[in-house]
This record gives sequence, structure tokens and C-alpha cells, in this order.
Amino acid sequence: MSDILVEVNGLKKYFPIKKGVFSKTIGNVKAVDDVTFKIKKGETLGLVGESGCGKTTVGRTILRLIEPTAGEVIFDGKNITKMDTKELKQYRKQMQIIFQDPYSSLNPRITVGGMLTEILKFHEIAEGAAAEKKVEDLLEKVGLRKIHARRYPHEFSGGQRQRIGVARALSVEPKFIVCDEPVSALDVSIQSQIINLLQDLQKEFGITYLFISHDLSVVEHISDRVCVMYLGQLVEVADSKELYANPKHPYTQALLSAVPIPDPKNKSKRIILSGDVPSPANVPTGCYFHPRCPKVFADCSVIHPELAGTGGHEQSCLLFPESYPKDVKAA
Repeated sequence: MSDILVEVNGLKKYFPIKKGVFSKTIGNVKAVDDVTFKIKKGETLGLVGESGCGKTTVGRTILRLIEPTAGEVIFDGKNITKMDTKELKQYRKQMQIIFQDPYSSLNPRITVGGMLTEILKFHEIAEGAAAEKKVEDLLEKVGLRKIHARRYPHEFSGGQRQRIGVARALSVEPKFIVCDEPVSALDVSIQSQIINLLQDLQKEFGITYLFISHDLSVVEHISDRVCVMYLGQLVEVADSKELYANPKHPYTQALLSAVPIPDPKNKSKRIILSGDVPSPANVPTGCYFHPRCPKVFADCSVIHPELAGTGGHEQSCLLFPESYPKDVKAA
């Protein structure tokens, strides 16, 4: 039996740009552009990058909350991109998401207990007294009390609301959870509590996470492996310790140079990138990063690098000969 739970192959999500009276398509916003990776059972894969690079779109497309333009997602051996609505419903119980905003992701007109009970009933997990007991157990599991089931979302703090979001994802006993920047809207002290909660639940239930964030220090703490994303594509993939100790791609190096160091005596040299992130509706030729790269050379503007490497550490950069396309000779 394979130890791979999620396999993403050539995933693309383009949003059409329409213009005119007849809404003619004149281009595409390439939010996700040919992304491939695998997630092992029980591991946490971090997905990092600047705002607007396509991280959230990847997570939602994997769950088919957004339909992919191309590519496939294999979940536990099944291609979910080809499933109809009825078949996909059965897999919804195994794949869940924790949203970024704990305020807008909860229905303000329904109690916490009512929300969780509705989910249990919809997925035919429990009803009546059995559902009420399961709701109480869920709330206690995420650090809340059973009395909280009778309260509405506006009666909770931000951290408590995110705990409710975790309980909601946990209610259907999933194998896989997409954590879409689950702590970015919280205070630092609360962030650590939610991260520890997620890790405890992973140990107890063997849950697999895709952890999306722009906070590299948080990703370092929770992730087993890390994917770095830029302009809709992966530019580096490696084990967490290896990536933070030995970043190869210039973009990854720039991101890590911006991470604050607690020791004031140990100052890192900040790498300042020139220019702005290009529009995903008009991506550069060659390497997408070359207009901002401090190590750019002639080939970068004409040759698009491939994600390649050895020892589980892959990078998409022409500074490394293995990233050249097979039909192109390295400089």
C-alpha cells in the first residue's frame, strides 16, 4: 500500500479575462500554473510564498472548492478531479479545510452546536442525542467547553473562533486538512496555541496537513517538508530542515533573509528584491523570477527552468544544470 495520500499532477487554474459587450476572453490570469507535488500520509507539507502567488488557489482547487483548469488530484488512490457530485460527497468527509478568517468563516445566525450538528447530520455520522454528545466531545477536544455549544460566533474571541473552525474540520473525521493561513489573523500568543493544537490532533488521529502560510517561522515549526511558490509555480521543494539551512533558489533565499532573528547580536543580511511581483495575467518569458532576481544571467530571460534536484531537494533555477530542460544545453 502506498504511503502517498495526496498526489497533485500538473495542476492548473486559469481565470479568464473578459472584455466587451459579448464578454470575449482576451487572456487568462494564471493563478496556478502546472504545479506538481505529493503529500505522504501523516505528514505536514508547508506551502509558502508572497501574497498573490497562488497558495490559497492550490489548496481550494485540490479540494475542488474551485474547479481546476487542467491537471489531476489523486486522493488515496482515487482521481477526484473526475468524480461527479454524488461520488465527491463521499470524499468530502475525508478532505476538509480550516479557513484563514475565523470571523467570516462561521455563520453568525446559528449556534456553534447547531452548526456542528448540521454537519454531522448532513454526512450521516450522527443525529439526536448521539450528535449532541459528539459535539460536546469535539469542543472539549479543541480546548473549549460543552456549554459553548449554545453560544453564537460573535460571543467568542478570535482564537476561540479558530478552535471552532478546527472542530468543524475535525467533525467528519478527515484524513486530510488544508490549513489556509489558519493563524495569520491571530495574536502571536494565540498562534502558538493553535499550532500546538493542530500538532496534537495530528499525533492523535494521524491527520495529513497542507499548511499554507506566508509566515516562514510558523511553517518551519510545523512542517515536515516545504514547497516555495512564486507566481503560480513551485520554485523549490525540500525537507524543512534542509530548506531553512540550505536554500538554493534566490527567491527562497530572499524570503528567508526577511525572517526576524530573536538574537539581536546575530543579524542576517537582508536581500532586497527589485521591482514588484509581475501580473499572473502577463507572466515574463523564461524564468518567471528573472526580472527581480539578483543572480540573473542571459539564459534566464529565454529558458524556463524545470523543478529538479537530488536527495529530495528540488529547485527551479538555471544556476543548477539539472533545472535546464532536457532538450536545452546548460550554459
